[in-house]
Amino acid sequence: MSCTHSYYVEEMGIFHFYMEHPVPVYLVALTAGHLLPADVGPRSRVWAEPCVLPLAVGKLSGRVEQWLQAAESLYGPYIWGRYDIVFLPPSFPIVAMENPCLTFVICSILDSEDFLLIDVIHEIAHGWFGNAVTNASWEEMWLSEGLATYAQRRITTLVYGATFTCLETTFRLEALNRQIRILGQDTPFSRLQAKLDTGVNPSNLMNLFTYEKGFCFVHYLSQLCGDQDNFDAFLRDYIEKFKFHSVVAHDLLESYLSFFPHLKGESTACSEGLEFERWLNAPGAPLTQPDLSQGSIFTSPVEALSELWMAEPLDIEAACNFANITDWQTFQTVLFLDKLLDQSPLRPEVMLQLSLCYSAALATMNTEIRIRWLQIVVRNNFQPDLPRVRHFLLCQTSRMYTIPLYEDLSAGPLKSCALEIYYQTHGRLHPNLRKTIQQILAQGGSVVQPDTALPVLSTELCTQGGSSLRDVNVSA
Repeated sequence: MSCTHSYYVEEMGIFHFYMEHPVPVYLVALTAGHLLPADVGPRSRVWAEPCVLPLAVGKLSGRVEQWLQAAESLYGPYIWGRYDIVFLPPSFPIVAMENPCLTFVICSILDSEDFLLIDVIHEIAHGWFGNAVTNASWEEMWLSEGLATYAQRRITTLVYGATFTCLETTFRLEALNRQIRILGQDTPFSRLQAKLDTGVNPSNLMNLFTYEKGFCFVHYLSQLCGDQDNFDAFLRDYIEKFKFHSVVAHDLLESYLSFFPHLKGESTACSEGLEFERWLNAPGAPLTQPDLSQGSIFTSPVEALSELWMAEPLDIEAACNFANITDWQTFQTVLFLDKLLDQSPLRPEVMLQLSLCYSAALATMNTEIRIRWLQIVVRNNFQPDLPRVRHFLLCQTSRMYTIPLYEDLSAGPLKSCALEIYYQTHGRLHPNLRKTIQQILAQGGSVVQPDTALPVLSTELCTQGGSSLRDVNVSA
């Protein structure tokens, strides 16, 4: 449970849990199951099912303490005592949750090491931003997520360097720009101070804008004061001032201008085109984005390879021999595949050569990479690899690794295949995930009745072909 300490009274069969600090109710959580513990640091342990525990220990041993110490060097002492992690089954409906003292993480993410470290570091950052100082309203989730994302990237810069952080940020901001293209510049959910009007599902406010547009605003504030170290000092002061309280944007911004009085005197909050009020309430893209050129050592090869594959005529030898993507970092590979997704459907010649060049290698890579290749397969109706789509969905119960494929399958003639796979797997899915998939499949008139007797289904994947607009696939 999310608590600072606990004990068990065996003769009464009662567990007692205590949290010595005040926390908002959304951070009170418990889990029960066949879970075993193992220490991964002096103040951290992982809990997981026996079959998962060795992998979790191998991925995190010694690293969590390194991340905690980096965070403390930036933002002051970690006040929660323990930082433990429980790995939950793949059907758990969210990737990670920053419950104090005991972060909940979906075990599927263990397959993708770079995504794992980003997710855990992000939840560590919430120990300061979100848990110690909490947004007072769901309408201002950016106060938690934008600040935590900024802190996460300060931590990764300390531990892994600016080039890695710029690569990860490029990947996320390209996903944000993709979402803007899909939803439009005027979508109300792109406002940092979103409006929770009647009939609006609060979960819709937890989107990429909350994280990445919020991050861009915080980064802008860090640049205004002229020095990241000075901004870190302000954030330490902000945490101390509002610790164990809920805040609104006014609290953050007034504290910021009080900490940097010269900015208040210069009317920085009203700078034309970059007004704080416009940052908070204007829809659309961030008003500014950070300079990510330090990551070009990683991102430039991705851009170059993408251009080679999109060139007409296609130079097959040049494209296939340009880079060995098995040597790339995960964020490079997913950035490359996302660019191919954005261009799909591709010319048949390009799709065939991509498969010949990469398909076998991609099949052995982590799940974040495989799902993107399978989305490309579906959007291009590339029949040689379609059986892999069925196998993937039959094995996956995680929301982040099912929804994107169901959306792509359901957008065209392959919808009947999506229905078949759903009927075979729906009993293993979380109720929230079942509901989402039912809504996807119901678009266009399909009737989804999961509670009726299930039909006997063919094991062959339908191969009529189809493509769909892609929702943004970001795991954290």
